[in-house]
Amino acid sequence: MSRTNFDTLLEAGCHFGHLKRKWNPAMAPYIFMERNGIHIIDLNKTVAKVDEAAEAMKQIVKSGKKILFVATKKQAKQVVAEKAQSVGMPYVIERWPGGMLTNFPTIRKAVKKMANIDKLTNDGTFANLSKREILQISRQRAKLEKNLGSIADLTRLPSALFVVDVMKENIAVREANRLGIPVFGIVDTNSNPDNIDFVIPANDDATKSIEVILDACCAAMQEGIEERKVEKIDMEAAGEEEEKEKAPKMRARKSKARMDKRDEDALNASKAADFIKEED
Repeated sequence: MSRTNFDTLLEAGCHFGHLKRKWNPAMAPYIFMERNGIHIIDLNKTVAKVDEAAEAMKQIVKSGKKILFVATKKQAKQVVAEKAQSVGMPYVIERWPGGMLTNFPTIRKAVKKMANIDKLTNDGTFANLSKREILQISRQRAKLEKNLGSIADLTRLPSALFVVDVMKENIAVREANRLGIPVFGIVDTNSNPDNIDFVIPANDDATKSIEVILDACCAAMQEGIEERKVEKIDMEAAGEEEEKEKAPKMRARKSKARMDKRDEDALNASKAADFIKEED
């Protein structure tokens, strides 16, 4: 069953590409036609690519890994933040911090700095600082929260990136490519799809278009999360069952060991008695 359908994508305006003069020839396989100087995206291919991407994302989260969502353009920020939060995934909607992936330990230090400021607030250290120092630290905390708050729980490199507008987020794409991290991307007719592992050809400028595609992908991810929970419960139940099956055998082994010990003690006592008799 398809994750989305042609009509839903059509209503959301996913088929509208850029002006013909702005196109990237590498997007030719995904273009249906040109109308009034604007390229029209082939939505049949978009449907297939959304299904392919959604299934791959489902498998990633099912294995307990994280996907980092990246969208710093105005039309996408809010919807990406909401969708990423709904499936418990990290996201970047402000400026992409250079080296976010390739220099990940430094980014983690900045996140830890934010946690340390929170610790100072909670343990009363702030009370001993001057108003100016408190203001400086508070401003620093607010800046860190704005840029890195949404990735505070990302303790290791993400297993994949989901990017809205791969041309605007080219630094993020390049970093992911360099590290071999797969990239899922909504790719418009003006962008280069060559460095994107899972291309979703669609309008990346309309909020509705972005939302429809994210809905399909996040629904698949939610399925993966639920299936992971069920598998975990089944494994725990199987473990308990195995323990129950082992219990009688363990008891039997312990009982036999106790009997063997009693027999050995009795034998030793008998030998000792015989030795005493011989001595007498």
